[in-house]
Amino acid sequence: MTPRWPLVALFIGAGCVLTATAVALIFVDVDPQVSLTTHLVGVLLNFAILGVALLDLAISPSLRKVDLEREMSHVMSVGAKNAVKIWLTNRNSQEMVVEFQDEPPDPCVTDGLPFVMKLAPLKARYRVYHVEPHHRGRTRFGDIFLKTRSRLGLWTFFDQRRAAREIRVYPDIQAVHGLELLARKNRLAEAGLKLSRLRGRGSEFDRLREYRREDEYRHIDWKATARQQQLISREYVVERNQNILIVLDCGRSMCNELNGITHLDRALNAAIVLAYTALRQGDNVGFLAVSNKAERWVHPVRGAGGIQTIIRHTYDIEARYEATDYSLMVEELRRRFRKRSLVVLLTHALDELHLAAISRHVRELKSPHLVLASFLRNVPLHDRVQSVPTSDVDAFQIAAAAEMLHAQTRQIAELNHSGLLVLDALPDQLTADLVSRYLDIKARHLL
Repeated sequence: MTPRWPLVALFIGAGCVLTATAVALIFVDVDPQVSLTTHLVGVLLNFAILGVALLDLAISPSLRKVDLEREMSHVMSVGAKNAVKIWLTNRNSQEMVVEFQDEPPDPCVTDGLPFVMKLAPLKARYRVYHVEPHHRGRTRFGDIFLKTRSRLGLWTFFDQRRAAREIRVYPDIQAVHGLELLARKNRLAEAGLKLSRLRGRGSEFDRLREYRREDEYRHIDWKATARQQQLISREYVVERNQNILIVLDCGRSMCNELNGITHLDRALNAAIVLAYTALRQGDNVGFLAVSNKAERWVHPVRGAGGIQTIIRHTYDIEARYEATDYSLMVEELRRRFRKRSLVVLLTHALDELHLAAISRHVRELKSPHLVLASFLRNVPLHDRVQSVPTSDVDAFQIAAAAEMLHAQTRQIAELNHSGLLVLDALPDQLTADLVSRYLDIKARHLL
């Protein structure tokens, strides 16, 4: 506990009375009896203030009688808001106002900390704040700090509670849960996914149903129509049990950040959502992470439970400040899985030379695979090109940025013309664009 400014001011005032009395007694010709009386008043005033301060300590509620509990999941999602519920129970017989502060994992952004809560006597209340972690892997919450004022406002009380707790920060699994909820409500378009292309575009017969206005005439089953005396359509589904291999670049280019979140985290979030979507479509999904070595390999899995397998094996992957060995990536894919698959490469090209190196090796995967090269767009470079120069130096920098951007755009176009599928997406739109492209590939039977 520490004294607050009212108590300090009172003691300073009483001290000034004693000081004034001593000065008057030494330098001013005053009646000694009057000076002694004033000095006695100053001493009594100090004792009176001390007594009030001690009384304030005695009648004030204690922080030690405040019970607290931190409720949260042991798994959180990177780059997403994760709720943390704090329960405070006042065991005192008096009302009190408590200021709460927590030690969330670092680095992160918090919303709702610190907060102040009024606690009724012998009652419990809760408050929810949100944590947005910026780093995956194992991390921990630290201690909890409480602060309150005394009844008369003369003291400030502090209390530190040992509440360390280890958690795991996964990729954005909240996006998976949200996607599943939208899928159950048939509202996947709200997530930015273009699913209309899949309707009736498969080649495997599923069932017969009543004709709808948007159905194609060639899908009408005339025998069933004659039996039922109404138009009956054949409904088809997209092929299942196809292989999807997600390849994640873990080299130094993926260490770049945008709004505090690395490109690797954004790419991994997109990979998780893509894997979930593909598993729901009945496909097999494998995962390979490569830097200057093979970081992680998950053999193709299938079924609803497969997404948990992928998440558990990939949540702690980190980008390395090493150049990615793309020839090793090609060798690992050929060695580990030889069946024809949709290979989805998630990467970020630093410049046209880096992009040329990626393109040269990715072309080797065209046989036997179908390759979708997904590039996270260089947002600062695009923003620089769109800016207005204010000096000769700015003009030179903008021209250089435009030249780099033009070279990269030309190489991406060449990749597209060579038979590879290419996706150039903004980092915050990568997930929706990637899943929509996958669904489009399925609808067009490219695999």
